[in-house]
Amino acid sequence: MKIAIISDIHGNLEALSALTESYDELWVLGDLVNYGPDPGAVIDFVRSNATVVVRGNHDDAVGFNRDPRCSALYRAMAKETMDFTLSVLSADQRTYLTGLPLVVSRTVDDTTFVLCHAAPSDSLYKYVPANSPEWEREMEGIDTDLLLVGHTHTPFVQTVGGSLVVNPGSLGQPKTGSAKACYAIWDRGVVLRAIDYELDRTLRKIDMMPVSTEVKEDLKAVLRSGGLATASASLVQR
Repeated sequence: MKIAIISDIHGNLEALSALTESYDELWVLGDLVNYGPDPGAVIDFVRSNATVVVRGNHDDAVGFNRDPRCSALYRAMAKETMDFTLSVLSADQRTYLTGLPLVVSRTVDDTTFVLCHAAPSDSLYKYVPANSPEWEREMEGIDTDLLLVGHTHTPFVQTVGGSLVVNPGSLGQPKTGSAKACYAIWDRGVVLRAIDYELDRTLRKIDMMPVSTEVKEDLKAVLRSGGLATASASLVQR
């Protein structure tokens, strides 16, 4: 079975639409909403096409109207775009977000997977980058072939004990130093991929969002630079 694994779409419909590679199942590791201009369309696509979806901290924040607990440099962007997101989503779309599970286990072709947004010990908020020794502690007591996580917006594949920890990176707000949308494919092995999308169209949509000029410029700078800088600050983590 061929599985497309995506995470952190963040309302970026153009990045999601650029994922044209064929697959048998689509798995989504959370953060469908906030930051981007098309949260409703992203939710509708995921509801119609994804086999497995877990809840991210931004999905949780929008669904339950609470703080997504972003880093200081992203706080203004998260606050203003969350107000926008809440204004355009229907009650049914918000209910969908609240109903998403925090952790999912799957078995495919004798391979076991555990899926969560951030980390097993804190599925919504914990920030664990690649090569962190913290992954050794996170994997204690978890019996799986692959742990699939998102949240950091940076792709990696890391061996921890007898398991693989896989982060596909962010489809909708990559932080790799490149504007390309990131995802992963499982087909009896993991491959990390990155693709171009209609970035200029997304930027034009951001210009139309009812948020402050500073937030618009920061959002666009993050997308253009692959997360390395904004108009006002260097942003290297969420």
